Amino acid sequence: MPQGMKYLHVLNGDATLEVFRKSGIPGDILVCREMMCEGKAPVAANISAFFAERSAHLHEQYGIDPRNYEESIKQELLKLQQAGEYDEVVLWFEFDVFCQINLLFILWLLRQLEVKLPVVSLVSINHHPEVPNFKGFGVLLPHHYPPLFEQRVVLKEEDWQLALDAWDVYTGGDPEKMNNIRYRPAGNLPYLAEALQAQLQRLPFTGDGLNAIQRFFLQHLQLGCAPWYNLYNRFWNELKIYGFGDFQLDMITQRMRDAGVMEGSEQFCITALGKEILNNEENYMDYAPRTNHWVGGCPLHNTPWRWDPAQDKPVKLEK
Repeated sequence: MPQGMKYLHVLNGDATLEVFRKSGIPGDILVCREMMCEGKAPVAANISAFFAERSAHLHEQYGIDPRNYEESIKQELLKLQQAGEYDEVVLWFEFDVFCQINLLFILWLLRQLEVKLPVVSLVSINHHPEVPNFKGFGVLLPHHYPPLFEQRVVLKEEDWQLALDAWDVYTGGDPEKMNNIRYRPAGNLPYLAEALQAQLQRLPFTGDGLNAIQRFFLQHLQLGCAPWYNLYNRFWNELKIYGFGDFQLDMITQRMRDAGVMEGSEQFCITALGKEILNNEENYMDYAPRTNHWVGGCPLHNTPWRWDPAQDKPVKLEK
């Protein structure tokens, strides 16, 4: 490692923090604690307006204390205002939806700041040869980090443009434009297209109105009731592309219980309605709670957009 270089490392979540500190890699650390893949990502005139609207939305819909958001999330992220004091900003973001959408947000935020940016590099992987069931940086050991640091890639202008365009359409609420990003040259963002596809599959599907995650849960429960932690573990093993934690899965299963397709607390079971929906006898959207539920700029509670698995793209329902 070059001596005397000043690095700022941006980690995606606290799960990586302690082990990263033991890695011996020099530099200061900033932790992104946002979950931009969940809830409304507003279009705003400036950074202050963005954070104000985002905080209000998370408080109203997810019960997140505005004071906690201010201190733990916003103020931590605004340390990026000192990015110009470093020789390099190193972004550590994995392959999954949670990480990739946050990565787009961080790159957008860096470009909004009125600072002269240094070199910005990226460490992004979807597997590790020494970790058979790799799910994220948090499962690595300290000695795994220095080789990854040496393999980081410097983001080029075309990478920045792809990320900024992706963020623009993500917040803009047009799934078709978001889908088009998947087919642009990936450059140094090799996992973005798959993450966008998985995020788009949170739209109701044509046919039964379930999205990919809801269908996953109901199909597993159709085989028999299951303790919540067994169901979540299956999700983490089979749909690790999402990278969601307990908090997000709790919200998803609560909405499904409110819709009447599953029941239980410690143990989940599919209901008669859930079975009817899986059999295409009913449509989930006729029962889904009409709450203020968003993915990026797209309101899922009241959207004409559907995911068509046969065409592998979002389609708009005719009025």
